[in-house]
Order: sequence, then structure tokens, then C-alpha cells
Amino acid sequence: MDPRPSSDPSGPPRCYRHPEAETGIRCTRCDKPICTRCMISASVGFQCPDCVRDGSGTGHAADANQPRTLAGGKVASDDRLVTKILIGINLAVFLAVLAAGDRFVDELVLIGYAFSPGLGEVVGVADGEWYRLVTSTVLHQEIWHILFNVLGLWVIGGIVEPELGRIRYAALCLLSGLSGSVLAYLVAAPNQPSLGASGVVYGLIGAWAVLARRRRHDMRPVVLFVALSLLMTFTRPGISWEAHVGGLVAGALVTYALVHAPRARRDLVQYGACGLVLLLDLGIVLARSAALT
Repeated sequence: MDPRPSSDPSGPPRCYRHPEAETGIRCTRCDKPICTRCMISASVGFQCPDCVRDGSGTGHAADANQPRTLAGGKVASDDRLVTKILIGINLAVFLAVLAAGDRFVDELVLIGYAFSPGLGEVVGVADGEWYRLVTSTVLHQEIWHILFNVLGLWVIGGIVEPELGRIRYAALCLLSGLSGSVLAYLVAAPNQPSLGASGVVYGLIGAWAVLARRRRHDMRPVVLFVALSLLMTFTRPGISWEAHVGGLVAGALVTYALVHAPRARRDLVQYGACGLVLLLDLGIVLARSAALT
């Protein structure tokens, strides 16, 4: 089937995976038009991702020559799927907050160890409610807050997810959000509540900086953006700077390990680095909980 849009049948062929891209390149096996983002070098000419993925009689496993991201992840047709899921979760929780009210927030917000007037009891991570370290990262009350974080997820996540692949990107988001919560739990007052996806967003900012450096891009716009983000963090009232800094540092460290891991030991280094960050967070939580109780 000719993938060219019916509105312009006489125009040049367009990539079957990216219809907006005109191309003069075709897969040497199936003859489908492919753009420069999709073409994969073969012994003769180029092949499309589908032919490489399916093996096409090469004698190799179907995924032997599958195109990979910078971090070694699989290239996906929808390179923002995880980002869309994260945004959907944040929006769903926000709607639940609007429907259920403050009690729902009291159940999920990050708090160290304090009496909750809304719940009528002592609550907090130190009281065994570790889930608050994660649930608080998708919790918002003000419309401006969720709009800012959703925009950050969409824009910066759209840059980072295609470079890492879905699984590594999901791990980055989880560790960034968790590390932001852990630093807030460690440094902030036990009765100070914290909520929002800012830790994840700042983790993506840290990841973007590492990726830009790895790709040898002009770092001046990146450095300026990071500086302005930190300036906003420390100058605006009511912002949990701990969550921002924790997420930023964790995101940068995890991404550095993901994209600089040697190919021969890539999985070991990447999983090991993520595991070390998780163990560090766990250790901090245990020590802080012991100090509070």
C-alpha cells in the first residue's frame, strides 16, 4: 500500500511511520518509504524498523538488529507513551481531589510525622505510611500547580523519553520523584506537607542537561534554563525546594549512568546505578524514621 496521503497522490513519498516527513529513501526489503529517523543501515541500502524487527529472513532473532535509543532502550512508535500515562495519572488524581476534597489530600500528601486535624490522628512516613513518598508526587490542589507540572512533563519528557526508551524513562521518573520526596522528608520539618510532580519534572531537567552534554549540544541554553528553574525554586514562597533539588540531582545521576554505561556491561551498570539510588533513598527513609520515632 502506498503510504502517501490521498490529498496529494502526486507528491513525493512520505515515511510510513512519520507521515509528515517527505523522503526519497525506501526499505530494500519491503520497499516502503522511510525517513532518516527510521532507516537502519543494512549490508545493501537501508531497511525499515518493521523488517529489522521481524527478522525478514536474515537468520537472526527478531530483535537482534532492532534500533536502540541512546541508552540502549527499544525504539517505540509512540515515543511519549510513558509521558502520556504520567500526565493521565496526575490529571486523574487532580479530579479525585476536586471530587473528594481535603480528606483525600490528607491521606496522600507527603508529611513526616504530625497530627492531622483532618484525619484526627498522627500520620506520616515515620508512622509507617511510606506510600506517601510516591502518592504525593502525583497530587495537586491548585490548577496553576498541575498545569505547570503537566506542561513540564510534556515538553521536557518529550525530549527525554525518546532518548532513553520507555523502561529506562519510567525508572528515571520514579527515582526522581522518590528522591525529591526523600530529601523533603529528611530536611523539611516533620509537620510540613509537600505535594506535586515537581520532583519528577526537575529530574527530567537534570536528565535533559546530561543528554544535551552527551549529544554535544550547545549547553548555554540548558544551563540558563536550569539556573532560572533553580532561581524560581529558591525565590518563590511555598515551594518545596527539597523536592526540586532532590529530583534534579537524582535525575542527572541516573541519566548519566544510563547513557554512559559501557555497551558490554550496559544492563549491569544501568540496573546497578538505579538500584544504588533506590538503596540510598531507602537508607535515608529508615534513618529519618528512626530519628522521628
